[in-house]
This record gives sequence, structure tokens and C-alpha cells, in this order.
Amino acid sequence: MSEKIEIEYPDNLPDLLQKSPEEFEREAKMAMAIKLFELKRISSGIAAEMVGMERVSFLLELRKYGVEMINMEPEELPSDLENA
Repeated sequence: MSEKIEIEYPDNLPDLLQKSPEEFEREAKMAMAIKLFELKRISSGIAAEMVGMERVSFLLELRKYGVEMINMEPEELPSDLENA
């Protein structure tokens, strides 16, 4: 079962962004999923599920938002390789 949130925004915001309300809401959901992924709060799989995409498709979309697919600090690499 999934939960749902409701976010209020000004009626004219989609128009200002030259989007339909549906396009704006889809983009807002994507932005939230990407930001949570970027902050390492959720995995790419969970983020993809949030927006109704396949994981690979979600990862490929990250570039459009200026977010790296692999978000790892250099000092994290050795331990990640050990655990692989």
C-alpha cells in the first residue's frame, strides 16, 4: 500500500512555468524523488518507484537535473568495493 501527500500551490504556477497542471505535478514529484536520492535518503529503486519509472530510466533522467548517477564520496569507494 502506498501513501499520498497533497501539496498546495498557486493556481497560476503551472501557467507561469508553461506547463499543464498534470505536467507540473509530474515534474514536482520527479524533483522530490531526485532530491531525496541526491541527499542519499532513498535508493534509486525507491525513487524510480515513486515516479512510476523503471530504475534505469530514472537513472538516465538524472542528467537532465544535473545530478550524478553515482553519488559517492572518494573515501567511500574502497569500502564499497570490499562489499561488492
